[in-house]
Amino acid sequence: MSAEAPGTADVPAARHTLQILSYLAAQRGPVPASSLAQALGLPRSTVYRLLGVLQELGFVLHFPEARRYGIGLAAFELSSGFARQEPLARLGRPILASLVDKIGESAHLAVLHGRDVIYLVEERAPRRPALVTDVGVRLPSHLTASGRALLATLPLSQLRALFPDRSAFVQRGDDPRAPLPGSVTSYRELSGLLAEVRAQGYAAEDGDVTAGMASVAVAVRDHSGWPAAGIAVTFARSSVPPERWPELAAAVEHAAAELGRRISGRTG
Repeated sequence: MSAEAPGTADVPAARHTLQILSYLAAQRGPVPASSLAQALGLPRSTVYRLLGVLQELGFVLHFPEARRYGIGLAAFELSSGFARQEPLARLGRPILASLVDKIGESAHLAVLHGRDVIYLVEERAPRRPALVTDVGVRLPSHLTASGRALLATLPLSQLRALFPDRSAFVQRGDDPRAPLPGSVTSYRELSGLLAEVRAQGYAAEDGDVTAGMASVAVAVRDHSGWPAAGIAVTFARSSVPPERWPELAAAVEHAAAELGRRISGRTG
């Protein structure tokens, strides 16, 4: 008689349950159980049995008149819990701390929110000045290295929707009608800039956010390849010449890859 690990028989049921929840969450509305079974390649009896358990626990809602099933409040609470626990910040903070120790420059983690980036983590290097990219600060994505790294990963249709005309290109400075030299002020200029980002593998900004300061950044991708966040390092332009930027970008890329593995549940 072969020994079987405890709970082994429950693994397929757990996998199928999660597949059902994932499928329902991706739909625009409730769907019939038959569609679930067909889409997931599962027996209808299995699907109905698991839907019954999920419905009882509040993870699935049944709409009897329409004979359809949709996501329940308990599943919504899971997503709310994800947001409350701030997993990106928790996972990213030690990675950024290690990056700062390695390169001796300040680093931060940001996410894309509409046309802006919001900063979740800042790790300041010793004897380095305070930056405007403090936790909770929101900045126009097209001005920042983190934002440019993230925008470069988006489909062109989504990028165009974010920046439909010149009014979308907010500028920093005393007079928004007189942008700083080299500022991005049109979709055409942005497209050219992002093409350069994709070609060199990292994004950069040079004085676009703070005079005399520059940054390089790399996008963090999740298990599906979608940009989850951006990691950047910021430094005094006078102390780090452009020929050293690829070296910094390589260290940032390593940190971004590690964070991508962690948010995807991979440890190696």
